Order: sequence, then structure tokens, then C-alpha cells
Amino acid sequence: MRLTVKLYATLSDYLPPGSKSNRVDIDLAEGTTVSAALQPFSLPTRLTHLVLVNGTFIPTDERPLTALHDGDVLAVWPPIAGG
Repeated sequence: MRLTVKLYATLSDYLPPGSKSNRVDIDLAEGTTVSAALQPFSLPTRLTHLVLVNGTFIPTDERPLTALHDGDVLAVWPPIAGG
């Protein structure tokens, strides 16, 4: 299956060289989980604050259980602070 991974803000530094903007299209086995799909990017867990699949929030404890499907968009944001 093919899906799009989007890493926002400082997480875009974890994308492979040559990635366009903040996204990369990857091929994985059907049913790969959110956690498994993110593993090759070596993202520190503390930085994967907001994870969405097709715009739906996936809580931390559901990421190892949530299967992805062809055409999904997996988006990840780090914690954001401001004032």
C-alpha cells in the first residue's frame, strides 16, 4: 500500500533527504500500524504529540493498534508552545 507521511515543524528534519516540503510517499504492507509506519523515521516519542490519520486524532495508546490502508495520510506534529 502507498501512503503519505507529513511531518510538521521541526519534525520535517526527520524526513529522508530529497523529500518535498514536509511530506514523503512511502510503500508499506497493507495493515501496517501507525507506530510501525513511523518507526523508520526515528522520531523521538516525546515529539510525536499530535498524530492524525486522514484528519482523525490517534491517541498514543492506539498507535500500535491502528492499521493503515492504501491512500491514507499520516500527519504528525510536535508539541507546540507559545504565549
